[in-house]
Amino acid sequence: MTRFQFLLTDSLEKVLPWQAPEKMPERKLKLFHNQRWSCQLAYTCENDDFGETSTLFRLYCQGNDLGALLLQQAELVPCAYPCHGTWDDNYLTTRPGLLPDLLRPVCWEDSFKAIPAQWRSLWLTLDCRMLPVGQHRFVLRATDDQQNLLAQFALEAEVSPLELPKQRLYQTQWFHADCLADYYGISVFSPEHWRIIENFIESAAEHGINMLLTPVFTPPLDTAKGGERTAVQLVDIFWDGNNYSFDFSRLQRWVGLCRKYGITEIEVAHLFSQWGAVSAPNILVHTSKGLEKRFGWHTPAVGGEYTNFLQRFLPELKAELDRLIGLEHVWFHISDEPHDWEKTTYAAAKATVAPLLKGCHVMDALSSYQVYQEGIVEKPVVCNDHIQTFVDHGVQNLWTYYCTVQAQTVPNRFIAMPSARNRIMGVLLYQYDMEGFLHWGFNFYNSQRSVSHIDPFRVTDAGEAFPSGDPFLVYPAPDGTAWESIRGEVWKEGLQDLRLLQLCESRKGRAWTLNLLKTLGGTLRFDEYPKEKSFFYHLWDAVWEAL
Repeated sequence: MTRFQFLLTDSLEKVLPWQAPEKMPERKLKLFHNQRWSCQLAYTCENDDFGETSTLFRLYCQGNDLGALLLQQAELVPCAYPCHGTWDDNYLTTRPGLLPDLLRPVCWEDSFKAIPAQWRSLWLTLDCRMLPVGQHRFVLRATDDQQNLLAQFALEAEVSPLELPKQRLYQTQWFHADCLADYYGISVFSPEHWRIIENFIESAAEHGINMLLTPVFTPPLDTAKGGERTAVQLVDIFWDGNNYSFDFSRLQRWVGLCRKYGITEIEVAHLFSQWGAVSAPNILVHTSKGLEKRFGWHTPAVGGEYTNFLQRFLPELKAELDRLIGLEHVWFHISDEPHDWEKTTYAAAKATVAPLLKGCHVMDALSSYQVYQEGIVEKPVVCNDHIQTFVDHGVQNLWTYYCTVQAQTVPNRFIAMPSARNRIMGVLLYQYDMEGFLHWGFNFYNSQRSVSHIDPFRVTDAGEAFPSGDPFLVYPAPDGTAWESIRGEVWKEGLQDLRLLQLCESRKGRAWTLNLLKTLGGTLRFDEYPKEKSFFYHLWDAVWEAL
């Protein structure tokens, strides 16, 4: 005989297979008209007959607006590398194992299998954009395969005509077009590759990404010195023996896709190699002898032919991007994360293009305030465990990021971390009045340094290099679409928190809003913030009442 157990829990509860989740408080939902709200139906069963009795159940929903309620199944993924060798006490676990992350789309007509002695969950998302203003009621009914009622839950929601403001934060999470071609085993920029690229661009936009890393030539990122990644160069370059010429057809198509999905900013791939800007990126050129790798690790960054090439290329690239989207919406990089010992080579490389990029947005990730003080990086994107120094010195219009290194104290999105540690970034982005956020991996499906390709359904840590969840936010579905993750859904909620606070500021003022945050959460810094998920309940209730 099978005995089922069901309960509703909130979106910040990671339903771990080995323990019962916390029950969601019963409350009427108060939602904005363009808000997304999620919860989970957690379930388990007891079965003492070694599988002779079915553990399948069905889920039904009664309501007039069922199309607004999306259903996904939260699935376990391997976490062979949940954390580095040092950690803090704000992890769900530091042991390797299976943790919930992948959200696989399912249908209301599907059957679901409960696993004896394990907790699993179904993820429900209510998209208020598809609901009329007013009162709504959804009734969830779980039945066994004989249609016997096992559990029933009601969700009541009041949808307000009030809407959250449009996202003002610039956000990029690096988009790896090569990883899509490699994972699906298709030719670069074939019709199928373009179809999949478009699907993933649409997903990126749904995650609040409004700036897209654009491979004008193959991005020189996370590539072993002397190695190379699959070439995804958007611009065709021709050399006739005397002059360069350029075909921007693919770039035009790429920018068109960005604009189609509301992505307003183009982020040009880095102009020089990672780790010191000592070399050129891998760049393919059509010559009389055919297609050749004219620039790469073998080409010095400064002086010689690469400098001559950039002097010819950058003016034409800028003119084309100005025509396609407006140069004020184009962002350039020199080289990623210059350290103190690399500042000389970085500065030398930057100097070769500085006249060509005058008046343009130029930014790079940076940890060292000293390097910033010296003027080597004018627009820093600062990791969130070093940013306080920049804030204390009054640096304005700051960007921030986190990655594998930000593993203690500060927020991050590792699978082994509580969801509240992921979501709190939205509140902190408001508290610090950040201009932008950057992450290095929206869909990085390679091992560290891109030495090999990985299956992200089996390897979530770039080959035991980075804590699971750091390299990517979405999973590549069999049909070429992007499947969601719990971390991605929670990140969207964090961006809604940011927009909620900006709405509050527009009505009550920034001082009033900051005081509300202090009252609810105490001191708010990147290294000090509320860790309890109840904070978010209180925040939304307080702002709703204030408005």
